[in-house]
Amino acid sequence: MKLTYSKKEKLKSKKLIEQLFAEGESVSAFPLRLVYLGTTFEDNVIAKTGVSVSKRHFKTAVDRNRIKRLLREAYRLNKASFFNNLSTQYAFMILYIGKEKPTYVQVENSMKRLFEKFLSKIHPD
Repeated sequence: MKLTYSKKEKLKSKKLIEQLFAEGESVSAFPLRLVYLGTTFEDNVIAKTGVSVSKRHFKTAVDRNRIKRLLREAYRLNKASFFNNLSTQYAFMILYIGKEKPTYVQVENSMKRLFEKFLSKIHPD
């Protein structure tokens, strides 16, 4: 799996996003929450991912966009080490649920904990 976050890997389908929040399961590693749903895509990708930051906690678009950039970068750099051996295709939505502006190191550490919790939930050994 490449360390890219291409257009094919982005979760854009409104229908799929609605289905994800209606039927999906979630895991949390504060200040992040991952909502996921096993599904199938025509594209040859293992996961389609979206990121979201609450407008309630971060009023200015500048702050929301900065946090979304940090989330996407942490996802891009860590997805290969966690998702290389997945067999099912998944739709993911990564939500930032904290109230403080994070640093990249905090986001990356939370992202790793989140992915570990996700893998332990889908593969209970």
